[in-house]
Amino acid sequence: MKGAPGKGAPPLGQVRIVGGRWRNTRLAVPALPGLRPSSDRVRETLFNWLTGQLAGARVLDLFAGTGALGLEALSRGAASAVLVERDPALVRALNDTVVRLGAQAEATVVQGDALSWLAGQAEDAFDLVFLDPPFADGLWDAVLAALLPKMRAGGWIYVESPAGQTPAPAAGWFLHRQGQTREVHYALYRGPEGR
Repeated sequence: MKGAPGKGAPPLGQVRIVGGRWRNTRLAVPALPGLRPSSDRVRETLFNWLTGQLAGARVLDLFAGTGALGLEALSRGAASAVLVERDPALVRALNDTVVRLGAQAEATVVQGDALSWLAGQAEDAFDLVFLDPPFADGLWDAVLAALLPKMRAGGWIYVESPAGQTPAPAAGWFLHRQGQTREVHYALYRGPEGR
């Protein structure tokens, strides 16, 4: 889960957009329970894996927090990004960041529960999804099951989880690349070309 400054929440630190047109833009991270932004190093590795896959992509950052993953995708050429976050203070900060970047035409910020929001989405809606939920909530299996019909053929899903845990999409999805830090396992999956 990524984060942004909430009213009254002291800043925990900053993450930055690593590459593209908003390279080195700083995003504040407040000290909120469960908030654990993906590190710059992990994001840089992920976006190296995605080289050539972002141009024109429809992206979903499902537990957006700071929006670092979704905004990084836009910075590097994705056509659009939906940033879903349930915390009202983080949603306000996301909206402020989108305005600061001048990204209102490309980035849509949604306040809501990820599973409830997914249930209302059309099939084949997204090319790339970032799935980095609060680790303590154990949402990977439920969210992956709800998410798969919303993915376009040949789409990509990035999954971040605690080190030692490897939640994965259903059969037919292929592990493209994976890595691990002391705290986090991260993996990029590619979907089947046709259903």
